[in-house]
Amino acid sequence: MPHIFINYRTGDGEQVATTLDSVLKARFGKERIYRASRSIAPGAFFDDDLIRNVRRTGVLLAVMGPGWAAHPALRREDDWVRKEILEALRCGIPVIPVLVGRRTERPTKADLPEPLARIADCQSLRYDHQNHDTDVQRIGDALADQVPELAAADRDVSETSAPGSVRNTARDVHDSTLLQTGPVNGDAAIKTNGPHSPIRIGPGDTNHHSVHQAGDGANYVAGGNEGGIHQNFGASPRRERREDEER
Repeated sequence: MPHIFINYRTGDGEQVATTLDSVLKARFGKERIYRASRSIAPGAFFDDDLIRNVRRTGVLLAVMGPGWAAHPALRREDDWVRKEILEALRCGIPVIPVLVGRRTERPTKADLPEPLARIADCQSLRYDHQNHDTDVQRIGDALADQVPELAAADRDVSETSAPGSVRNTARDVHDSTLLQTGPVNGDAAIKTNGPHSPIRIGPGDTNHHSVHQAGDGANYVAGGNEGGIHQNFGASPRRERREDEER
């Protein structure tokens, strides 16, 4: 069942609708996003499919390009952009205008046909391709706040480790077993058989077959070194002796 219905007009926002569809699918899952040109199955009666899925959705995104409010089709009762929005309003489904670009203004009641005048009071969001990452993040966050099912399916949250969780990075592990666990409560028995590499039990980092450096002035060379290494920290001893004598 879709939780986000993307409403758009061909020629005035369909590219943004496709972008939002792609981003929101990646974040919440394909089955939770409805966009007509992708979601209607071949052979399905599109009018039945559209109305049924508007009624089932949790929120409708109305993508509004620069010419959206002035488009002549919006004044026709058989216009599907209009019909989808009106059906959502009739069913009490939130309608969120998504304004395309920096210059698209939220329509006023005077700009709209009387049946659609209510959406002039709906809080809007904005999508500008020059601010893509920030805008799609804001839109996704707003949808997750609006629809509990989306919050539960939010991959942005599930892929973030909880505080105190175990994270591990391993490279070049061959013919070996790598095991890492979180806190263990109670007794634990550990048995090893012929280990040929370090074993660590307890908190802290383990650095094995990796470069780990600490402190000032550390040098690390991998591969050949033809010219040697020369370092100087602070003043030279000869200069220090001369400065002591001049005091």
